[in-house]
Amino acid sequence: MTSSSDSLTVPVDLGPRSYDIAIVSGELSSVAKSIETWATKTTDTPSRTALIISDANVSDRYAAPVADSLTQVGWTVETAVLKAGEQSKCQQVVSELYDRLVAMQADRRTIVIAVGGGVVGDISGFVAASYARGIPFVQVPTTLLAQVDSSVGGKVGINHPRGKNLIGAFHQPLGVFIDTATLESLPERDYRSGMAEVVKYGVILDEEFFTYLQAHQDGVNNRDADVLRHVVARCCQLKADVVEQDEYERTGVRAVLNYGHTFAHAFETLSGYGELMHGEAVGIGMIYASRLAERHGLIDASVTERQVALFATLGIPTALPESINLSTNDILDRMKLDKKAIAGRLRFVLPTKIGHVALYDDVPVEDVRAVLDVLG
Repeated sequence: MTSSSDSLTVPVDLGPRSYDIAIVSGELSSVAKSIETWATKTTDTPSRTALIISDANVSDRYAAPVADSLTQVGWTVETAVLKAGEQSKCQQVVSELYDRLVAMQADRRTIVIAVGGGVVGDISGFVAASYARGIPFVQVPTTLLAQVDSSVGGKVGINHPRGKNLIGAFHQPLGVFIDTATLESLPERDYRSGMAEVVKYGVILDEEFFTYLQAHQDGVNNRDADVLRHVVARCCQLKADVVEQDEYERTGVRAVLNYGHTFAHAFETLSGYGELMHGEAVGIGMIYASRLAERHGLIDASVTERQVALFATLGIPTALPESINLSTNDILDRMKLDKKAIAGRLRFVLPTKIGHVALYDDVPVEDVRAVLDVLG
């Protein structure tokens, strides 16, 4: 990781697919400079044509400045504005975006630029991965969840009615431009949701970072710019380290990033996409997974309680709301569709201590059922 005044750069080393994550504060108007630099990685003569994909929540505030930055240096830019929310991650919207690219006469040098949260990044990346067998794209994430997680690593996709992110691809971006000033306008619930993924990194990979979050909870809660740059950069570095070892999630190394997600994806799907925010579901899923680790004899209750206590100080929910009433059998059935499952056999990422997790495929279903019954 390199730094210059108030900016940080985290490299993601993937050979010919390598890219940089630029982390700044209050510099969105300078994004064209980074995009032009990244565009030259694919060709000596980039088309200087882009489709910005954003959503109704942020298009005026953030997509417009990105478009202005590019048009001022001679780019031709169009903007597609999606309906905000998880429901946009569907095949119909993908088809509509293909139509926009066709109308633009987009070629393999045209760049798709995602400006928004995880939904925008996921669908934009999937469109870029599949149009003309793959065109370049850039991530400009504007939510905390997208900045620390979904914008990094090249996992893109859309939802199927029976499962979250079941249709997708691995397609690395040309680069990721993160301006933490976008978090100043982020609604409180969205911000807390993203912070669950931040805590996840401490639990799975870095106890020192977990301790940093405990010591800087005021800075986190007040959205202090210096604290946020450090938090975002550390999360990006930790994720980059994992992605570099297991880009296509084949060896199991990258699976550690899915701590809490086996429970979370089941909760999200069964309650209807949008009822729970993704980060909320992940935070709740982390506590379920930690309790499961207790039953499996991997940790004692103190490891779970440290997570619960930090979540409490950061305003992150740790239990499903009373309005969501899911049956244990339905949750178990949905878990069998999880991407980590093999032949219907459940596998879980479970903690062995703060700062380390592992993938387990020998967890008795009875233990999973017991945790769901007790906490549900």
